[in-house]
Amino acid sequence: MSTEARAARLPVQAAAPAWTTELRREDDALDTLAEEWDDLAARCRTATFFQAADWQRSWWRHYGRPGALLVVLVRRNGRLVGAGAFMRRGGPFGGLTGLGAGLADYSDVLLDDECADRAAAEFAAALPLTRPWHWLELREVHPEAAVQRVYAQWHGARRRYRDSLCQYLPAVPMERLLKRVPGKTAQRSRVKLRKIAEAGVQVRTTPVAEVPAALEGLLRLHFLQWQERGVTPEHRTERFARHLTESTTGLVATGRAAVHRFHLDGELVAVNLLLLCPSFGGLYMYGAHPVLRERLDIAGLLFSAALDETVGAGVPLLGLLRGQEPYKQRWRPDRLANQRLLLGPAGAAPAAVVRAGAVRVRQAAADVL
Repeated sequence: MSTEARAARLPVQAAAPAWTTELRREDDALDTLAEEWDDLAARCRTATFFQAADWQRSWWRHYGRPGALLVVLVRRNGRLVGAGAFMRRGGPFGGLTGLGAGLADYSDVLLDDECADRAAAEFAAALPLTRPWHWLELREVHPEAAVQRVYAQWHGARRRYRDSLCQYLPAVPMERLLKRVPGKTAQRSRVKLRKIAEAGVQVRTTPVAEVPAALEGLLRLHFLQWQERGVTPEHRTERFARHLTESTTGLVATGRAAVHRFHLDGELVAVNLLLLCPSFGGLYMYGAHPVLRERLDIAGLLFSAALDETVGAGVPLLGLLRGQEPYKQRWRPDRLANQRLLLGPAGAAPAAVVRAGAVRVRQAAADVL
């Protein structure tokens, strides 16, 4: 057999994939990347609703500081396989922080599940943290978040601390959920649920076109229910209302959120915002008329609707998100603390001590509060 014939019968070796990284700093970067961003989010099993393009773009428009956006992109043969959006911080220590600023219960980056480890290594190498005082600080990171892979690949200084406690329930029909609680508590809950059914409360899932009006009602009822106990100041701002409406409308349109409206005797008495992702649903915010609290069990009313929606979507868990309010504890939720991650340049020992000390002081103050 000739040399040419033998060469023709040899298997063709595939070329090694080409990996590239890019840093985007223009203020409209998230808008131009939206389609690719959500396509990658669908390939990242840890992505939550807070990593959706609609939520991130809306937050940046209403809370971002012009000129401070940094988007890290990783591509494999031109396809986006890693992405993360951060805000550059001013002040003497500078550095980067995730988007959300207290409004996001989970911070993360996006990594394609098929090449997550290599994408994380490329992502880590692209992070522009070179000066000793330039650190990336990410709050509210789930223990299984994609950015944990970036943390593992980071060759510089790094620190991990406890952050807010989040709570979860299995997304099962209410009767199965009641088996988690003591017998007397379960019996009282059944009585309350029967009372809700007998009262004739009508529950309606809001279509996209009606989301703005529904959220206006949610905020109005939210302020009303908390007027004597104090409401989160940011929730009273116009920018929060705009962000909530804009982001939720986009999430509802893509099946990643549901807004429930509750009517009693023809009057709107409660509105609930449920966020959805493949791994869990999240009870993000609600508003209920104080008069309703005197007549019915609000927690049971909201949980029933949220459970039905979550079970119907095939999502395995219902997240109660941050906070340990008493109404959550009656369901005996499972608890899992988020984490705070710090990444800094190699050889930044003095800066690491200062940054870590500041984090510990803030954490201690939060625990006291």
